[in-house]
Amino acid sequence: MGESETQRRQVGDSDSPIEDELEGAFQRMVDEGTQRLHRAWREVLVTGFFGGTEVAVGVLAYLSVLAATRNHLLAGIAFSIGFLALLLGRSELFTEGFLVPVTTVVAKRASVGQLLKLWIGTLIANLVGGWAIMWLIMTGFPKLHAQTIESGTHFATAPISAETVALSLLGGMVITLMTRMQHGTESTFGKIAAAVAGGFLLAGLQMFHSILDSLLIFGALIAGAPFGYGDWATWFAYTVVGNVVGGLLLVTLLRLLRSKDRLQDERQEAESEPTTA
Repeated sequence: MGESETQRRQVGDSDSPIEDELEGAFQRMVDEGTQRLHRAWREVLVTGFFGGTEVAVGVLAYLSVLAATRNHLLAGIAFSIGFLALLLGRSELFTEGFLVPVTTVVAKRASVGQLLKLWIGTLIANLVGGWAIMWLIMTGFPKLHAQTIESGTHFATAPISAETVALSLLGGMVITLMTRMQHGTESTFGKIAAAVAGGFLLAGLQMFHSILDSLLIFGALIAGAPFGYGDWATWFAYTVVGNVVGGLLLVTLLRLLRSKDRLQDERQEAESEPTTA
């Protein structure tokens, strides 16, 4: 152990090679990620389904405020209800699966196969659950049809360009940054503030988010939009890639580099533990 690393360990309350605050956040991420990645398929699909329904509730709030005020920033704050439901309900959103699960896999507390199961299962379940609630919303609130078609068309018909790719990268970065902020504190108020900030940026600034905006598009299609599911699939294909790249490269990778020494300790500890049949 080098002199500088020894000094860092001696200054803090713990013997971790990173600051005490980062050590707490790191341990919370690994503990939570281990639980999430070791779920059975049934649990992955159910929590993902609930995640989609809760984001759809946020979409209802977003559309209602936008229709009444024509102000995207106010509507973005209203949408944060969906992220608050995710936070307090402990549901799963696909784009929240970058920082915590990837850190857990790198720490050798779970496998790549378990990560792919979480991603695939959660993504599908988010879309199914979200579509179901959007059908109910469009059936129960016909006055929102015009606003929903307008909002959904904005995304579904957007061509692939430097602007739309940048918006999808930023969307992945912001949702992963929200996750990072929530795991960086034990304060419930701090976690809530991060959820509101994330909702404001994603929905209020109309960033491209593969799940949130898919629900707007689904609602528009249910309400009779002048485009089809093929248009959604084209938009979704490049948006989901942008979200993944933005979340992994712009936030998760930097966090892994920041915690490199602590990750190495965790990997060695995981390798030294006896395996169970």
